[in-house]
Amino acid sequence: MCNYVHPRQLKVSDSPWGPDDEIGRLNLITPESRQKVLSSIDMSRTFDLSVNFFMGMPSWQAAGDPGFQIWMTHTPTGNTNDNLMNVTQEGKELISYSGDAISMYTHTGTHIDTFNHFGYRGEIWNNFNEKEHLGSRHWNKCGPENYPIIIARAVFLDVAAAKGVDMLPDSYGIGKDDLEETMKKQGVSIQEGDIIMIRTGRMTVWPDREKYETNSPGINVEGAEYLAGLGAMMIGADNIALEQAPSPERDNYFPVHTYLFSEVGIPIIELMWLEELSKEEIYELGFIGKAMPIVGATGAPLQPIVFPFRK
Repeated sequence: MCNYVHPRQLKVSDSPWGPDDEIGRLNLITPESRQKVLSSIDMSRTFDLSVNFFMGMPSWQAAGDPGFQIWMTHTPTGNTNDNLMNVTQEGKELISYSGDAISMYTHTGTHIDTFNHFGYRGEIWNNFNEKEHLGSRHWNKCGPENYPIIIARAVFLDVAAAKGVDMLPDSYGIGKDDLEETMKKQGVSIQEGDIIMIRTGRMTVWPDREKYETNSPGINVEGAEYLAGLGAMMIGADNIALEQAPSPERDNYFPVHTYLFSEVGIPIIELMWLEELSKEEIYELGFIGKAMPIVGATGAPLQPIVFPFRK
């Protein structure tokens, strides 16, 4: 395995995959790695790790970002009474037309974060920068439209269960010792190119916004460095923003985000539904997912589907 050890340096890194790379460790996905996973999974058992989208759902709004909204743009009665499409009255009454629209922050629900979401001093992964690569509406680099179909081995680390609790305490920082303890109790190891999914137990209070969003437990920088050093390709969790909150660092309110994105090229998944896997005690799985290809966005909805490995 390559040497992935990379202590935090608080500056962006060049990509080992070249100056044009926008996807970081997702380059570890190959036709061969996909085939290996697909040939090993039990297709008869499926777990959907995404949450539903609904009005009032917990979402990141601490910086004033909008919550999820949905509204009807057309209703059968309204369409009958209005003359929006220049069709016959009989036709409008015959066809009960409904339509709707949504508005949301791109980091709502189960989603993947891209490298343009956070950086250091105006720079992001692989030395792309806002002066040259930020347009008037979105980044022109590192958007989710570049992400491949993600098929990989996933390791589920149920840290809360390993600690014997339903949910970790508020603001608990998951470090190296916690991860090693969990791996030992579950009898699993991490391989190069794995997706790591961490359960804090925060979903046990979903969808209570106050309890779910405030002072979340999560991975700390030590834990992130440890997983990165083992060759993790992606890291996800069941909490609002992957890492512990509030940040223990005065001048970096998202130290795990900035490290994973800008220094080691690891994308993250947030708001994962891991409760069923916890109950089933399934720790090694095949992962299949695809980010919504919103060009230049800093994040995008993702529906992760996982399958246990065959015994």
